[in-house]
Amino acid sequence: MNKRQDDGFEHGVPSEITPREVYHDRRRLLAMAGVGAAAAVAAVAAQRAHALPAEAARPGALPTLPATRNAAFSTSEPLTPYKDVTTYNNFYEFGTSKSDPAKYAGSLQTRPWTVVVEGAVHKPRTFGIEDLLKLAPMQERIYRHRCVEGWSMVIPWIGYPLATLLKAVEPTGNAKYVEYITLLNRAEMPGQNDPVLQWPYLEGLRMDEAMHPLTLLTFGLYGEVLPNQDGAPMRMVIPWKYGFKGGKSIVRIRLVEKQPVTSWMRAVPQWYGFYSNVNPDVSPQNWSQANERRIGQGAFGGLFAPRIPTQMFNGYGAQVASLYKGMNLTKDF
Repeated sequence: MNKRQDDGFEHGVPSEITPREVYHDRRRLLAMAGVGAAAAVAAVAAQRAHALPAEAARPGALPTLPATRNAAFSTSEPLTPYKDVTTYNNFYEFGTSKSDPAKYAGSLQTRPWTVVVEGAVHKPRTFGIEDLLKLAPMQERIYRHRCVEGWSMVIPWIGYPLATLLKAVEPTGNAKYVEYITLLNRAEMPGQNDPVLQWPYLEGLRMDEAMHPLTLLTFGLYGEVLPNQDGAPMRMVIPWKYGFKGGKSIVRIRLVEKQPVTSWMRAVPQWYGFYSNVNPDVSPQNWSQANERRIGQGAFGGLFAPRIPTQMFNGYGAQVASLYKGMNLTKDF
């Protein structure tokens, strides 16, 4: 076990690339299967703001998305290069290879774009993407990102808390969970012609997780709007959970009373639970979650760099552990 004490904003060394055997095991099985927290964070970050990476260099690839750096919600670890963030990721709507999103996402039309927010709310509403971009001041937050496949990144995301949007529609007392759904468009998202998952992609959070200040409704990265392959025009980022919880290209958010059955729970229930918190001590998949490789750091993109210990809740335990007090995280993974 590689669990270690941390305050949520320290990391060890870095590097990465998903082991080939892990990727093939996942594909093979799928084929067979057919605000107290905010205050705590602020105190830590205030001591370390001086150590944050310099402002991320704008790649100049897409329109600028101005934002103010929020040191209280940012790690001081080195950033993963923009090239790696935008060319090595999972977005099965465009294919199951890590390079497929960058290769095929150019066909996605992100304007006009609307997002329906409905369900157990007093004020259901359809938002245009331009309305959502103006709903709250944009913040840049540098979060660790941990994929369930055993690789990780450090990314300067841009957005604002999901709680801001949810408060705008006024949840009712029946709102216990939030589910969010990706666009279904097989012409623009060719991966949806593959039955590897049931489309459209659906993920969800418990209401207190959705309202947590770390949960970020995300519109950009590296100072610019989101590239299509990273979830444009809007996605979810929950840094203490595995990356697949962060639904991309979202078109519908629904507040519900019962726990949603997410896409991965439906596809491989023995591997993927509803919570999917980063947990080095629980590995229901056929590979260990005890350590990870940091993409883009070390020789050959980190391919041969030593693996680093994975932290409980991806290092955000000081902020989110209280959400799961009294739960059996081995059972409720």
